[in-house]
Amino acid sequence: MNENYLPLAYLNAWEYCPRRFYIEYELGEMADNEYILQGRYIHRNIDIEGTHQAEDITVHRHQWVWSDRLKVNGVIDAVEEKDGELIPLEYKKGRQGRHLNDHFQLCAAALCLEERTSQTISYGEIFYYGNRRRQKVEFTPQLRHMTEQAILSAQATTKRKMPPPINNSKKCQACSLKNICLPQEVKYLLQEKSHN
Repeated sequence: MNENYLPLAYLNAWEYCPRRFYIEYELGEMADNEYILQGRYIHRNIDIEGTHQAEDITVHRHQWVWSDRLKVNGVIDAVEEKDGELIPLEYKKGRQGRHLNDHFQLCAAALCLEERTSQTISYGEIFYYGNRRRQKVEFTPQLRHMTEQAILSAQATTKRKMPPPINNSKKCQACSLKNICLPQEVKYLLQEKSHN
């Protein structure tokens, strides 16, 4: 597998915050907080590779996918196979949110599967542990386009200088990289610089 391919998990990080993406992907900085540890704990059983049958559904867990066209790769938590149809599935620790980072990651995995299987995948699902339900994600032409644009933007970000902090205090507060990124401090310094 090509090392220059963008990992799917980093596409999720880019949509959440381009600065976070840059710090993790380009600089290799990582930090744990309660949310990261919860996610790791939840994935302890999901991350076991294998295939099993559940009634009329075959479940392929921890599947490696990639796209040579888009230059992305990574692991999808599960792919369900029912009546010849493939349904990509991701598990997330939180609740269903208003952000598209999980949708982009799932759609990118579906695009990889389509390239590998020559089969159209119309939707996928995200299981959110926070509210114990699956969210169906339709792979509309709009979501496909937005996902491909996000991939291109993330890949372009690696060739530039570090992006500034985003203006979203809720995201920053929950971010494990807050003490590395220093969003408030950097914003203050940028403001000071613009006044001089």
